[in-house]
Amino acid sequence: MTDDDVLADLRTGADYQFGAGAGDALFPESDELTVRQSSGGRPRQVIRGDVNDTPGSSEGDRLVSYGTDGRFTLGVAGGRAIQRAFAAPRHRMVVGEESEPFVREGRNAFAKFVTAADDGIRPGDEVLVVDDEDTLFAVGRAELSGAEAEAFDSGPAVKVRNGVGDTAAEDGE
Repeated sequence: MTDDDVLADLRTGADYQFGAGAGDALFPESDELTVRQSSGGRPRQVIRGDVNDTPGSSEGDRLVSYGTDGRFTLGVAGGRAIQRAFAAPRHRMVVGEESEPFVREGRNAFAKFVTAADDGIRPGDEVLVVDDEDTLFAVGRAELSGAEAEAFDSGPAVKVRNGVGDTAAEDGE
């Protein structure tokens, strides 16, 4: 299979997981994309740009990782692509400003700070953690459904995988 064939398959998988249009948003044909593969040839990561294989050299441009379960896990760059492709509140959990610095550092988002959430979110879904103005703080895996995250007063709502860091670093992207 060529990289174009692999990317076509990945676009189909992204459309299935996130909704129609996600594949083109995550893996646009106009971008130079690098698909890192396992020794068996299975895609592991998709990175924007032509990067070398030095581990950690391209973490800021990692769009997604592709798990052995066939599901994508979002990187910050992939979260931004999903954010642009889908209007709020889709794929989002909104947290209050008091949790912003912690979530940006990569700490989990707790239910008591969730002010709104997409009702379509199910536990295990990849989600964006944002504020009321749709500023991206982090990407991660939902531990609660959208309705549960809004209703509960304790426990983690999102297991954060990557925080966006401070706003100064965000301006460089």
